[in-house]
Amino acid sequence: MPADRILVVDDEETIREIVSSMLTIANYQCRQAASGLEALALLESGEEFELMLSDLMMADLDGIALLERTKEKFPDMPVVMVTAVHDISVALDALRNGAYDYLLKPFEREQLLATVRRALENRRLKLENRAYQTNLESLVDARTQQLKQTMADLERSYDITLEALGGALDLRDRETEGHCQRVTAFTIAIARAMGLPKNQIDVIARGAFLHDIGKMAIPDKILNKPAALTPDEITIMREHCYHGYQILKRIPFLTEAAEIVYSHQERYDGSGYPRGLKGNQIPLGARMFSVADTLDAITSDRPYRPAQTLQAARKEIETWSGRQFDPEVVKVFLTMSENIWADLRKDIEAQIPRFSYSTAAKNSS
Repeated sequence: MPADRILVVDDEETIREIVSSMLTIANYQCRQAASGLEALALLESGEEFELMLSDLMMADLDGIALLERTKEKFPDMPVVMVTAVHDISVALDALRNGAYDYLLKPFEREQLLATVRRALENRRLKLENRAYQTNLESLVDARTQQLKQTMADLERSYDITLEALGGALDLRDRETEGHCQRVTAFTIAIARAMGLPKNQIDVIARGAFLHDIGKMAIPDKILNKPAALTPDEITIMREHCYHGYQILKRIPFLTEAAEIVYSHQERYDGSGYPRGLKGNQIPLGARMFSVADTLDAITSDRPYRPAQTLQAARKEIETWSGRQFDPEVVKVFLTMSENIWADLRKDIEAQIPRFSYSTAAKNSS
């Protein structure tokens, strides 16, 4: 291991020689400088030193001025001031300016070597700590990137799960094709207009996309019945909200979305089903979904009527504000550009027959 290099600065040659001799015997490498300016020139030439011992009182550039210049350019090199002035204020001034320690002349050899060892050990610890911090920061960066990738993969697995659930429903109820995508995109657009954070929007989007998943538990003869349903059949059909909740609440990342599915047929005035929730008892996502769902229903073709205009849908939603719909959600909805809904519908319908949650979410961004 190479010996530590020490720069000895003093304008008295005898002192320089004595100090250098003591240090050389102790296996340190020494260079001498007869002034502050000479020391500065040596440092700026590119020579590297692990420690500098500098006299305090020197002509041209004194020890304090040299200390200030070197601490700025060579912050890793500790400086020990050597002074014959037995005034504690002088020593404190040197320490305030960045000196590691100071020695009072005359000093003993062991006193010199002990101070040098402490200064070099302090430098070593500082460099090791910096290296540790750098390595730790690199490790944290790497772990952060790894975590981001893991979260991205996990989110993608969520999307795949959602699409699988949506695809299963699509096989049973062809009327849902495109509807789930559109109503999801419409709901996300409203949620963004209301300024909700992304994590909350993600939950709402999942609930909107899977709102009808409970229909998988409804008998085919009722689900696909071409004629009007009987009162008993209507009761069974209405159970799809609860069935959907039961299906999703068992899936960890869909537990919050399950509440939206459970509540998507509730009405703001309490006249909805299955629990007759009212006002803020209804999850916010379900209140926004209600507006989006009605918008899609009115502007889509139905077996009993053709699609109506966006203006008709806006008027209907405004009319039922405070009864079927949350007035605050309606207020935001009415401020949104009419072009949003046509553009979302166009983009999503261009993707059909591919049934995809991620498509709906992407097109609403």
